[in-house]
Amino acid sequence: MAIKFKTQPRKNPQDMVAPEKFYAAAIGNGETDMEALAEMISYQSTLTDTDCYAVLRSLEHNIISELNQGRIVKLGSLGNFQVSISSEGKVTPEEVTATDITKSRIIFRPGKKLRKLLSNLSYHKAS
Repeated sequence: MAIKFKTQPRKNPQDMVAPEKFYAAAIGNGETDMEALAEMISYQSTLTDTDCYAVLRSLEHNIISELNQGRIVKLGSLGNFQVSISSEGKVTPEEVTATDITKSRIIFRPGKKLRKLLSNLSYHKAS
């Protein structure tokens, strides 16, 4: 199935007087939540959907716990999660403190199978 997209106008943030250009933007085609994933997994295994949901909830809890301890969470061919931070710049290393941290975020680095998926996608312009 093809990924649907629409066109969106965008201004150049470096030149606000320049004319807008149009870019492709992906359109979501619904959502799949953890309950639905648990049900799908249960049909592909001998586990019940309740058991699968419990495992997925435990996975979520443990990923959060490990990231909170500063660990990189490697999920095999799925990919890796890691905390990243941004801070204000200082002249010397001694001046940098925890109070200089301005933002934190979670980075996900997809594994080989997910990266391969991106190279095999097809697209369809929404009407």
